[in-house]
Amino acid sequence: MTEQAYRCLNCLDREVTRPFDVSHLSRTCDTCDEFARFVNGTVLAQFEQFEADPPAELDWARLDRTKKLFVAERLVRHGHTLDDFEMEPAED
Repeated sequence: MTEQAYRCLNCLDREVTRPFDVSHLSRTCDTCDEFARFVNGTVLAQFEQFEADPPAELDWARLDRTKKLFVAERLVRHGHTLDDFEMEPAED
């Protein structure tokens, strides 16, 4: 298996690589010195793509960052499609 990149979600500056593929790591960041989640690089790339160009199928702006990362993780790591996610009606 090739090395997988993980990026600190706190500062987004520090990247580490590991010889395994998981959704995220929790560790102290050498850059920001926070104990933070390091997200899988492919998940972060999907998240950033949707931030730049939100999918029409989801009300992306309504989701908080955790939910956005969950959607991105399910798409790239579990083979889900946008059709697999349902949005609850917005509260007035």
